Amino acid sequence: MNNLENNRHYISWPVLALMAFVTVIGFDDIIYNFKNQGMGVITSWILMLFLYVIPYSLMVGQLGSIFNKEGGGLSSWIRGTNGEFLGYFTAWTYWAASIPYVVDTANSVVIGLGWAIKGSGKFQDTMSNGQFALWTLLVFVVFITIQSRFKRSLELLSSIGGIAMFGMTVLFVIMAFASLKMGGHIATQPMNLSAIIPKFDLKYLTTLGLLIYAVNGCELIAPFVTKMKNPRHEFPKSMLMLVVMTAFLTIFGSFSLGIFFDAHHLPNDLKMNGSYYAFQALGQQYHVGNLFMYLFAWTEVTYLAALLAVLLDAMTRMLISDTGKKYMPLFLRKTNQAGLPINGYLLTCLLSGFILFLGIFLPEMNDVFNWLLNLNGIISPGVTCWIFYAFMRVRKNPEEYPSEYVFIKNDKLAWWAGFWALAITIVATVFGIAPQDVAEFSAIWWHELIINIVAIIVLVGSGAILPLITKREKKYGSAFSKVQCFAMILFTITALVLSVIVGSTKLAERNLVVAGVVACGVIAVWLVGRRKP
Repeated sequence: MNNLENNRHYISWPVLALMAFVTVIGFDDIIYNFKNQGMGVITSWILMLFLYVIPYSLMVGQLGSIFNKEGGGLSSWIRGTNGEFLGYFTAWTYWAASIPYVVDTANSVVIGLGWAIKGSGKFQDTMSNGQFALWTLLVFVVFITIQSRFKRSLELLSSIGGIAMFGMTVLFVIMAFASLKMGGHIATQPMNLSAIIPKFDLKYLTTLGLLIYAVNGCELIAPFVTKMKNPRHEFPKSMLMLVVMTAFLTIFGSFSLGIFFDAHHLPNDLKMNGSYYAFQALGQQYHVGNLFMYLFAWTEVTYLAALLAVLLDAMTRMLISDTGKKYMPLFLRKTNQAGLPINGYLLTCLLSGFILFLGIFLPEMNDVFNWLLNLNGIISPGVTCWIFYAFMRVRKNPEEYPSEYVFIKNDKLAWWAGFWALAITIVATVFGIAPQDVAEFSAIWWHELIINIVAIIVLVGSGAILPLITKREKKYGSAFSKVQCFAMILFTITALVLSVIVGSTKLAERNLVVAGVVACGVIAVWLVGRRKP
């Protein structure tokens, strides 16, 4: 036994910190929040790191240590503390939260290709919203097709791309500061203490969700906590290293953006094209043209393309394999000869197409991109709430959940720390529903508010429908007949085609179309549900 223990391969704390870092922050996250808060985001990052990221990551460490035999997944944490059904529903919401993310990633692939090939944003400027949606759907089809054949190489490629992306971000920060010594000037003026203090108002609260979206994902490294030689002492070191790296990237990265962009007058399309603008400005400062921009664009495309292919496979397999037979319909658990859950992929494409359908009626492609991004700032923090809820349950009954690593020895104090993180995340989720990047209470504002609510209801509510479908399967032998399946597929195709046709109509007419299609969908589901297969 001692020999086996000596030969066991342990993960060192610096390696775990690097693994966590890749899942937590990226250059685009800095751009998005810089657009929302300007230079004031520097203070927000500091507050977020000390009041949220540190306790969040340490809570994840304890949960991962407790449920290490179940793989340390979020759904297993909830299943272990609250029962089977809530565990299933957590798995569903975690999967549903990935839908806007993969759609946003597919959009970013299309935009990145435009910059990598054209060297500017002209490619997407010439497209209508309908064409943008069709390109995005094409990206989905391509990567769902190829991921099964090249999965291992794409996973390796995504890891290499992630490290390269981190390297490009560090390069940008270092060269931005170096440019000041070469006679460069800071675009944001005045650059003083008041410039980095955000205005704490209602608009600020609506941007918290995107901050949390930027720093969450730490739960993905939870299964590796028990693979450390001494988790009690080494895991806090990993999280401290993670916080230091994140602080460097967010604080100095935001300041570097203030060197090239006037934080008081930012481009309207900064969230969509800001990363490319930044490296373009860096190249101009060093008199190398678009060299840095092209390097970043191809790095971005390579990383996002590989990440998208892996995500489309991993998220579908995770949902189907993690929820079991009790709540997941048989037709979704079916696999082909290659072991691929084809119907699960179709469900992913269906809900992704629905999200695209909601956004296609916005005035411009930049509005579509911003809306999809902000939707992530609602759904993703909402799912993160499960983490803190599970932690509070664990610390309320600590004797039932022994752990090698414990965050805060005092159970009452630990419970209140979990409640603090949960309350902040709920506030960010609720206020995140209010639209951003558009004039308050304008027609577009109300339109985005409606589709935000519709998207949340459909993505989360679909998880409550699947157990009912499973009951139909058990009762009738199959959930739907071939005629019913054909009717639903026909409805889906009709809705997508209709969205492209009316994409150029006025906003009021688009709202009516959205409401009509959603109403027809609800009626169709109700009618199908009432009839035997």
